[in-house]
Amino acid sequence: MKKQIMSFLKLLLGFGPWLAFLFIAHGSLFRLKLALIIALVLSIIMGVTRCNRGVTLWVGLFFFSSASLAVIVFNNMWVVKHIGLGASGLLAISAWLSIIFGKPFTIEYAKQEVDPSLWNNPTFIKINMIISSAWGLTFTINAILAWGKMEKLILPELGYEIISYFLLITTSVFTSWYPDHVQKKIRNTPHR
Repeated sequence: MKKQIMSFLKLLLGFGPWLAFLFIAHGSLFRLKLALIIALVLSIIMGVTRCNRGVTLWVGLFFFSSASLAVIVFNNMWVVKHIGLGASGLLAISAWLSIIFGKPFTIEYAKQEVDPSLWNNPTFIKINMIISSAWGLTFTINAILAWGKMEKLILPELGYEIISYFLLITTSVFTSWYPDHVQKKIRNTPHR
């Protein structure tokens, strides 16, 4: 259980800039600009200190720097309107591309907790393909939810946010739980 909690906390740290952006960037244009600056600074710090690496670092740096330029410097209202869709959409695309190219983005985080001798193990890779797919699905659904929220379809804004947060929390818990579940299943399987 302690390992799962630590894994969950490391996951939160890895998504720190995105989480800061998610929680700060609504309610006013000032809060959106503040969230972009904070998320960009956190991304840079985490990259320099190697607290975050891989796809989520580069996607975050690209998104937060280009969105900051568009919103803060050019005051681009189209970007402001579509920023939630852009954030979730870019995360979804990057997750799915990492899977298509056979390098699931979660593998960078998993390598921090797994012995290097297991990095090429088919089970290790499969676990990361499944977890990255769960994230890809969550980001894809969140992009659809962001679009629905932006277009004011069906639900009130809070409804979209609750579903989005629920999906993110559920996927985070799954990410922490699933590797241990597979390992226990392997240990409990009789060898032939």
